[in-house]
Amino acid sequence: MDPILAGIAAAFAPVNIAFIALGVSLGIVVGAIPGMSAPMAIAIGVPLTYAMNPVSAIAFLLGVHKGGEYGGAITSILINTPGEVSTALTALDGHPIAQQGKPRKALMLSLYSSVAGDVFADIVLIVSAAPLAVLALRMGPAELLGVLVFAFAFITTLLGRSVPKGAIALALGMLLATVGLDLETGGERLTFGLLELQDGIPLVAIAIGVLAFGEVLVQIEGYFRGGAAEPEAPRIALGSSRDDRLSWAELRGCARAILRGSVIGTGVGALPGLGASVAAFLAYGAERRASKTPEQFGKGKLEGLAAIESANNAVIGASMIPLLTLGIPGSATGALIVGAFLIHGITPGPFVFEESAEIVYGLFASLMIANLLNLVIGNVGLRVFTMFLAIPRRLIVASTAVLCLTGAYVTTGSMFGVGVTLVFAWLGYFMRKLQFPFIVFLIGFILGPMFERSLRNTAVLFDDPVTLAVEHPLLPALAALGIYLAWRGNRAKRVSDGVLARPDSESE
Repeated sequence: MDPILAGIAAAFAPVNIAFIALGVSLGIVVGAIPGMSAPMAIAIGVPLTYAMNPVSAIAFLLGVHKGGEYGGAITSILINTPGEVSTALTALDGHPIAQQGKPRKALMLSLYSSVAGDVFADIVLIVSAAPLAVLALRMGPAELLGVLVFAFAFITTLLGRSVPKGAIALALGMLLATVGLDLETGGERLTFGLLELQDGIPLVAIAIGVLAFGEVLVQIEGYFRGGAAEPEAPRIALGSSRDDRLSWAELRGCARAILRGSVIGTGVGALPGLGASVAAFLAYGAERRASKTPEQFGKGKLEGLAAIESANNAVIGASMIPLLTLGIPGSATGALIVGAFLIHGITPGPFVFEESAEIVYGLFASLMIANLLNLVIGNVGLRVFTMFLAIPRRLIVASTAVLCLTGAYVTTGSMFGVGVTLVFAWLGYFMRKLQFPFIVFLIGFILGPMFERSLRNTAVLFDDPVTLAVEHPLLPALAALGIYLAWRGNRAKRVSDGVLARPDSESE
C-alpha cells in the first residue's frame, strides 16, 4: 500500500502536473500542425526528459501522445488534412460537420470522445496490469521466447504492406541491437574499433533519425519537387453561434458510440502491432452497422466522429498493458516510451511492479491527471491551437530539423549522436520510399537484447529440443502460431496486391 500512496503523491506534485500540462499542450500543438505527428514530437522530446524524475518523464511523453491524438483531429476537421492515418477517418464526418457551420461542435465532440476513450482504457490498464504481471512472472525464458517470437510475427505481419520487408526490417533492427560489448563474454561486437559504440548505438539518436528526421527529409523532397509555392488548404474559422455549440442531448446521444469505440480501442490497443488506425476502422464500421441511419455516415454524423475519436485515444492507455507487463511495445510511440524507461534505469516488464512499484502507480495517477488536463487545456486553448494551422510548412520543417539535431547532441553529449541521427535519418528516408516498416525496425532494435537473452538462457537450460517441447509446450505452440499468422498475412497481402493490380493488367 505504501508504494501506491507514494506514487500517487509523486503524481500530484506541482512539478509533475506542470510537466504533464506542458506535454499535453505540446502534443495538441504538434498534432494541429499539418505534417507533424505525435511520435515525431515524442522522439524529439525524449532527450528533454533526462533531467526529470522517471514519473514526470514518462508522464510528459504520454501527455504529448494524448494531446497529439486530439490535435490531429483539429487538422482533419478544419482543413480536411489528416496528420496521421489514425485521424484520416476523423475527416469523413468531422469535416462535413465543420462545413455545415459547426466546427466548434465537431471539435468539442472530438475532445470529449477522446478523453472518454482515454479514461476507459486507463481504468482497464490500472485494473488489469498487476494481475497480468503476476501471470507473466511465472513464465520462464522458454515461455518468454515464445511470446517474443509470436509478437515479432504478429507485428511484422500487421505493420507494412509486405511480410518479407517487415521481416528484413525486424532482422536489421535486431542485428544493430547486438552492437557493443557482449554482456556475458565482454567481447566487442560490430564496434569496428570505435569507443563510442562499445555501449551500443544510442536508442534516442536512432529514434530521432528514423522517426523525425527521416520524415523531414521526405517533406524537404516533396517541397522541392512541388515547387516553391506551397498550397494552402481552406481553413474553416471558429464561430460563436448557438448552433455551433455541443448540447448535452447531443453528447448523451453519442454515449453508446463513445462506449463502443472505447471498448474496441482498448481491445485493439492491448494487442501489439494493431494501433490506432485499426481501432478507428473497426469502431467506425461497428457504429455504422449498429446505426439505424447508416446512409448518413460520411456526411456529418456525430456518432461516427465520436466512435472514431474514442477508439483512437483508447489505444494509448491499452497499449501500455503489453508494454508494462511484458516489456513489448506495439507501436513507434511504445518503442519510444520503452526507450525513456531504459534511460531512467527502468526495464519494462513484469518485474517493474516489484522493483519500481512507486513509479508505476505514479504513472497510473499521472495518466488520469493527463486526461483531466487534456479536457481543460483543449477547451480553454482551442482558438489558440487552431492558429498554428496557418504556420507555413517550410518553417515547421526547418525548426523540426534543428530540434532533431539538438536532441541528438543532448542525447550523447557529443557530435557522435548527431552523426548517428543523420545516418539513420537517411535509413528512415529510404525505408519510407521503399515501403519498409520502420516501426518494425525500431521494435526489433529495442526487443533484440531481450530476445537474445531469452534464446541464450533457453539454449543453456535445454539442450534437447524434445525435452524443451514437452516441458514447455507454450514455446512451440506460440512459435507455430506466429509462423502461421505470418504465412496467412503474406498470402493475404499478395492477394490484395493482385486484386489491386488486376485492373491495370487487364486494361493493357
